[in-house]
Amino acid sequence: MPSVCFYFQVHQPWRLREFRFFDIGVDNDYEDVEKNKAVLRKVAEKCYLPMNALLLELIERHQGRFRLSFSLTGSFIDQCEAYAPEVLESFKALARTGCVEFLDETDSHSLACIFNDEEFRAQVAAHRVRMETLFGQKPRAFRNTELVYSNAIARVAEDMGYDVVLAEGVDSVLDWRTPDFVYHPEGCGRIKLLMKNYKLSDDIAFRFSDRSWEGYPLMAETFAGWLHGIKGQGDVVNLFMDYETFGEHQWADTGIFDFMRALPDCVLADPDFDFLTVSEAADRYPARDWIDVPYYTSWADAERDLSAWISNDMQKDAFRALYECQILAAQVDDPELLEDWQHLQCSDHFYYMCSKSAGDGDVHKYFSPYKTPADAYVNFMNVLADFRIRLMAKLGR
Repeated sequence: MPSVCFYFQVHQPWRLREFRFFDIGVDNDYEDVEKNKAVLRKVAEKCYLPMNALLLELIERHQGRFRLSFSLTGSFIDQCEAYAPEVLESFKALARTGCVEFLDETDSHSLACIFNDEEFRAQVAAHRVRMETLFGQKPRAFRNTELVYSNAIARVAEDMGYDVVLAEGVDSVLDWRTPDFVYHPEGCGRIKLLMKNYKLSDDIAFRFSDRSWEGYPLMAETFAGWLHGIKGQGDVVNLFMDYETFGEHQWADTGIFDFMRALPDCVLADPDFDFLTVSEAADRYPARDWIDVPYYTSWADAERDLSAWISNDMQKDAFRALYECQILAAQVDDPELLEDWQHLQCSDHFYYMCSKSAGDGDVHKYFSPYKTPADAYVNFMNVLADFRIRLMAKLGR
């Protein structure tokens, strides 16, 4: 019985205010509170609230046969608590259905996995506490920031007790294999690996409203037919995407909500198909092979590697300077400083510094609050300089 596994990332970054050189040592108010609030409220009205209501409707209509998984970043949760508590309540309503699984990730939506193992594990542990507190779930599945993955990430996830880890279905990694089976990560014992079917995921997330796409307009019946075509060639179709796909990246007038409202009926029209959460899929299906990923992969950009965050000298210098502060941050016991330390690790700060051109560059520009990557770098480094001064002062140095 082939299964469909929907997983959605829900994230909002901490956007920094304009922080000039002359603010260093003078002003430690780093974040653009009004912009963060305005963006969250806008996306809540366009995406989170209507889509959560739709999912609750689908779960109730199909009496639990429609199931899915989420991961919510710490920055998203913090901003919801401050600016849109009704959004968190709507996620709690989904949790109460028993049909929605919440995954763990780094609480700061950081790339600490690359730079500091201790910091990485601490952030994952902090996120686990949040999920238990908010939703009464102890996550069994781990999804790293921006689906960054390698054999080493899988080993840490297994060591921390997770049963399944997610990754991008990178062609060069899969080789002749399909992402539509469950696998084992190379070098691990029991943990399983689910890999994103990026073609079918991106048909919804990126191509849905593209009038030049040969599949336009995409109807639920058509997409369900593509899923049904996998029968006999796979066990589980992993559709992983940003939750903001619904109503924000693909506006309501594209028909994206109508598409999702109709899709479960179309999929379940074939009685051999069902929907599963991430952990349910790992439980049901045996691992078909071992997947070796000795280098980092991600779900970002055409390269599906780390180049969205660490490809130019600005990004490399900013990461170096940030994690030079880790030793100092580990020595302070100051809630405000530690909160700033976590917020400054958010991967989006480095995403904005990316200087790629063409299609990927356009995506980076779309999300960035800065005019240029250089502006993002200068602003971040000014903030970081002030943060380092505060750390040193707190330690009496």
